[in-house]
Amino acid sequence: MCPFAGAATRVGVLHRLIDLALPPRCPGCGATVAGQGRFCAGCWSSLRFLGPPWCAGCNLPFEHHRGDDARCGQCLADQPAHDGVRAAVAYGAVARTVALRLKYGGRTAYAEAMAALMRRHLPERPALLVPVPLHRRRLWWRGYNQAALIARALGRGTGMTVALHALERHRATPPLRDRSPRERRATVAGAFRMTDAGRDAVRGRAVVLVDDVYTSGATAEACVRVLKTAGAASVTILAWARVIGD
Repeated sequence: MCPFAGAATRVGVLHRLIDLALPPRCPGCGATVAGQGRFCAGCWSSLRFLGPPWCAGCNLPFEHHRGDDARCGQCLADQPAHDGVRAAVAYGAVARTVALRLKYGGRTAYAEAMAALMRRHLPERPALLVPVPLHRRRLWWRGYNQAALIARALGRGTGMTVALHALERHRATPPLRDRSPRERRATVAGAFRMTDAGRDAVRGRAVVLVDDVYTSGATAEACVRVLKTAGAASVTILAWARVIGD
């Protein structure tokens, strides 16, 4: 058993007990709602749901349909290592609040709410769900990996297998915010590696790499390259929210 599983379970049980004792609250603003994991009308209407038309390479949304094989300028200039980036919503005020409350506020039940909106972007065929890992020191400090909680919720809702420990972050890295794209890629280069069990699990499989927020893609790309080197047939990235530039 993972040495951090007990801490994550205790945190989850505590918040589930609180949720049972208190009325359901909107994950975005805290307003009372009809059921657990539901958004109030205001927060729901402010979410920007992502979907086609989009780039055939990275799934960046287009303003209008350009053809099924149309690609954005970035994908035309540099073919990505991944097989697509899917996200439930665009990164905005409400999406950010939900992600931060899960990540730093201990609101582990929000993983279920996020997964419920992410499931529509899962492949129709069975795939292996692999969460982006945390370094052991950060996992010890936080008590759980938010990406793993989302992956577990996706697995429960679909029956897809979750490989929680296929990847490991064996080298700690500083926060990537306020760094240029090139600096981000350099920071995470070589930070991830496969475990022995993970290497056997991903070989020849379609993999969905699960994370909470997709920003520049540096962390996800580093994971994708490791997974593909280990023999994964394809790697699609699935996130709760994606930062969409102007």
